[in-house]
Amino acid sequence: MRRRSLAAVATVLALGVAATGCGNGSGSGSADDPIVVGSTLSLTGAFAATGQIHKIAGEAYVARLNAAGGLLGRKVEWKVVDDQSDQSKVSQLYERLISQDRVDLIIGPYATPNILSAMAVAQRHGYVMPQHTAVLAPQLSYECQFPAWSIGPTPNRFIPTQLFDALAGQPGPPKTVAVLTSQSGSAAFVSDGYGADKSGALSIARERGLDVVVDVHYPPTTTDWAPIAAQVRDADPDLVINNGLGVDAVNILQAMAQLNYRPKRMFSLFPAPGPLLDLGEVSEGVLSVSMFEPNKPTLDRLGPAATEIVNDFTSRAKAAGLPYTVFETQAAASWNAWEILAAAVRDTGGTDHKKMCDSLHGKGADTTFSGHLAFDPKAQNFWPTTQAIKQIQQGDWVTVWPADRAAAPLAPARR
Repeated sequence: MRRRSLAAVATVLALGVAATGCGNGSGSGSADDPIVVGSTLSLTGAFAATGQIHKIAGEAYVARLNAAGGLLGRKVEWKVVDDQSDQSKVSQLYERLISQDRVDLIIGPYATPNILSAMAVAQRHGYVMPQHTAVLAPQLSYECQFPAWSIGPTPNRFIPTQLFDALAGQPGPPKTVAVLTSQSGSAAFVSDGYGADKSGALSIARERGLDVVVDVHYPPTTTDWAPIAAQVRDADPDLVINNGLGVDAVNILQAMAQLNYRPKRMFSLFPAPGPLLDLGEVSEGVLSVSMFEPNKPTLDRLGPAATEIVNDFTSRAKAAGLPYTVFETQAAASWNAWEILAAAVRDTGGTDHKKMCDSLHGKGADTTFSGHLAFDPKAQNFWPTTQAIKQIQQGDWVTVWPADRAAAPLAPARR
């Protein structure tokens, strides 16, 4: 009987330990037990230049959080795994984090295709998943995924419309355009639309009377950029739109330079910011999207905490050898994602994911760099966009549109 009783006690204790590690637990573990957050990031491979930004931002957030007492009086531990920029690896890695490692919470990876794969696992297990950068709104149907960077529920229309509006008021507005599109999820969405909604850069350009002289869709694995550069050179458009990711724009500009050609004006959708700046004069004038740029008036308005975060990130990025150490859009999106997750835990007093999801829908989350975010599941939880357009001017990124938020006027096209 004594042996049976001891066995029963051991079984109960084992079940208790397993329950404590479960992502749907109450978060009521001992103060000595950390709350574990699991995620993948593209630390190697095609997306690594941007994935490293999210890694440093996440490490800085967790360090700051723990210095302030953690969550629910417990330290937070971040378990991050390299998905090698390979969408096929993401699902199995998140499955392992939840089912085997039994992390309490998760946060999404970088890049829309990877986020979609992670979201499917999160939905299957009922986990809340803040995510940094996915914009493919029609596919973000899981009501407990929460965007940390919003371009609204129809970015395929918003982004090209904002770009064309910015350029329309410039001397010599573009009349011809080349659209170079990565076949990767979010990039193709902004060029071509999705499903029944075929609006995108291509259709909106034509609606506004622009002549699309080059339309190229390339696989994310492209390594030979010379044929694309030659097409653009031969067409010599007024505007080149690269709806791509990471270092695509860098590769395209380098291939053009080898042909002794420079575009009059170029827009890059979701680039790694540092490698573009490293091109020097070759990338001068390039445009891109921006959620946040740390110019002094903005930091003064946000207060000293924002400045401390920006400076800490820069120190960490320099120590890590990042080519661009400024806390900008990608880092701000990452910070937002962590703040969304922490807000849900604090408000519910635990890590019950159903309660966390309901809390975010009902109360939203306060963020340092984007203010209060309200999440509407009818709009895939996208909040009203704060996106601007930035430009490389004299070796730095500056906000140039809309005019009421610009740090500098938009520089003219090359002649």
